[in-house]
Amino acid sequence: MAAGSYKQFCPVAMAAEILCTRWTVVLLRELIAGSTRFNDLRRGVPRMSPALLSQRLKELEAAGIVAREASATESGVFEYRLTPSGQELGPIVEGFGKWGQRRISAALSLEHLDVQLLMWDMRRNLNPTPMPRRRSVIQFVYPELPATQRHWWLIVDPGEGVDLCSVDPGFEIDLYVSVDLRTMTAIWMGLDTVRAALSSRRMMLTGDRQIASSIQRWLGLSPFAKEKKLAS
Repeated sequence: MAAGSYKQFCPVAMAAEILCTRWTVVLLRELIAGSTRFNDLRRGVPRMSPALLSQRLKELEAAGIVAREASATESGVFEYRLTPSGQELGPIVEGFGKWGQRRISAALSLEHLDVQLLMWDMRRNLNPTPMPRRRSVIQFVYPELPATQRHWWLIVDPGEGVDLCSVDPGFEIDLYVSVDLRTMTAIWMGLDTVRAALSSRRMMLTGDRQIASSIQRWLGLSPFAKEKKLAS
């Protein structure tokens, strides 16, 4: 029995010993969202150390929640996939997110800004349907951030999916989006809108008019954005 055990036979206590260690629920969020490779999981939990991520994955594997498998497409690469036991946790993790969106104040949520996590989530949820049937490159610029975090590129290719770069990929830019990180995070969370940000000049769009005019549709939002804030 683990040193931090609750020493209770109650199933809630027993489950909490596995699921309530630091970062575990957030890591499960990434696995449920579809990340399978170690580096992709790291991008979804950028403030988690590689050593702790490796430890948590081993713990989830030992608990039968995750299975480590050789990649079917790349030699020497391993992937982490939820077992049937792990898949049962989907509604629980979703419930955490819905409760947090409804019950935790927007001001408190927006104190914890993370451009790397935001852009990774935006890449994952981008809807390419309203975009042109060709490769489109959108550069996001966050003027207030340090130079190493200021520029991000989303590359949308009908044949290749959506890629995210933090280093200039060298392609011609179709649309420049200049916006502060707080505003972009609020839009992503459903707490603000592109229209309001453009009207107040907190966001500036330069480039392809078709892509610019459909930004609210292709941008995609947090899976929890539709949940409305409730009075505390």
